Amino acid sequence: MSKKILLTGVCRPIGPECGDASSVGYELLHGQVTRVQGMFSPRANHLHYSLEYIAENLETPAVVLHYPSRRELIRELKKGYDYVAITFVLAVFRHVKEAVALIREHSPQSKIILGGYGTVLPDEVLKPYADYICREEGVGFMRRLLGEPEIPMPYKHPLIVSRLKVFSKKVSKTGLIFGGLGCPNGCDFCCTSHFFKRKHIRLLPTGKDIYTVVERYLDLDPNMVFTMLDEDFLLNKKRALEFRDCVLKGGRPLSMFVFSSVKAISQFTVEEIFEMGIDGFWIGYEGERSGFAKREGRPVEELFREFREHGITILSSMILGLPYQTPEVIQREMDGLTRLKPALSQFMIYSTSPGTPFYDRVISEGLLREDLAGDIEEYCRTSDGFTATVRHPSMTPEQIESLQRRCFEEDYRRLGPSIYRTLETWFLGYKKLIRSENPLLRLKAGRFAHDIRKGYPIFLAGRLFGPNRHVRRWIAGLEREIYQTLGRPTLKERLLSVTALAFAVWKGLKLKLKRSGGER
Repeated sequence: MSKKILLTGVCRPIGPECGDASSVGYELLHGQVTRVQGMFSPRANHLHYSLEYIAENLETPAVVLHYPSRRELIRELKKGYDYVAITFVLAVFRHVKEAVALIREHSPQSKIILGGYGTVLPDEVLKPYADYICREEGVGFMRRLLGEPEIPMPYKHPLIVSRLKVFSKKVSKTGLIFGGLGCPNGCDFCCTSHFFKRKHIRLLPTGKDIYTVVERYLDLDPNMVFTMLDEDFLLNKKRALEFRDCVLKGGRPLSMFVFSSVKAISQFTVEEIFEMGIDGFWIGYEGERSGFAKREGRPVEELFREFREHGITILSSMILGLPYQTPEVIQREMDGLTRLKPALSQFMIYSTSPGTPFYDRVISEGLLREDLAGDIEEYCRTSDGFTATVRHPSMTPEQIESLQRRCFEEDYRRLGPSIYRTLETWFLGYKKLIRSENPLLRLKAGRFAHDIRKGYPIFLAGRLFGPNRHVRRWIAGLEREIYQTLGRPTLKERLLSVTALAFAVWKGLKLKLKRSGGER
């Protein structure tokens, strides 16, 4: 008889309202980046794509559940499974215990597998809840466990589409590309780098492999945008240039968001980056004196300004709580980052994860907060990047957490909602590229213009409900300049503005009701 496997996440509900850490939830962008932007925060559900990827590459029949309810999980367990695999991160470890208890009650014959970055916890913590623990690339592990023959990379790539919403309305479809796992940079705090022993596993080994996946998505929707899931995509220059050659041969401009570092990006010109179809980066700004090797290369200020002028959006990530930082240093670094006007900003607390050099140092030097040292569940719950878990030379945990909140609030108050910052960046790119001698870049300018016009309906809400008078004036000025250059809105676009305003008001009202409900 054929074996059966169930791949699942932990049970819903999760989130702060359930006693989880403040960043735990289903919406990664909102929870960790645009968390204070209220009705203007774009939202997208980020589910367990790794489970879909593994299921696609197994011969054994597999069912995938994304955050099932208890009732849904129990109903599925009663169908009888040989193996049940649970993926999790540290912050939801307490929910793993609940899922395991349900499995043992309703499907006692099932072997339990734990996987995901939460498995950095030691065996003595995890073994009571698991028959097997996956601490490696999941497809190879599962095929060996199930007695299936090894298969070479590239594996079969599932087509998984994420839908971004603004004011509760779907505005774009994003095709997720699974380029690789792990990162050789080895920043001392980085779980994803040290989980794979500072090795980069190329799930898509060549540039041609990547472009083949792109073409499959474009067959679904020629306007598809992409996110490359690879810790430092441009670090492998040969693969990146192979991909660029494929894009040039294809002759159509792409829109791709990637994760990369200053070190990797510095290998390329801005024109080469556009020719790859990249128009968005997640870059670790970290801190001016953080000393991480990935910050080596072109000056950050020069890089950010050039990208913004050319229409490349940047999501910058800054770390708070580094040993050299004081409140004054953090304010100075925050001011410097704000002057560079990134489209999106993340501010995370310097935190530990088992298996990293930073964690080893914290434990050996006794720097972990005393209330967490003997409570593994509370340690896991607070491993969210929004809780100061390490004793700092000059700041209290309360100070660091307060400074983090202030950074998010000041970023929003000074620069405004990220959706308008993105439109401004695209507009700068349009003006820069429309007269380019490179035909692909001129096509890219046309795509910027098309995407900006799709954003016309959101201006009215920004002019009325922006966080302060300064931001509202800026949004109005941006609106006027765009209309002068790209044309005034059509009747349909004006009507859509009213609709978008209604959606924005409704979204704002729901958020207020949710907050007031949480306060009772």
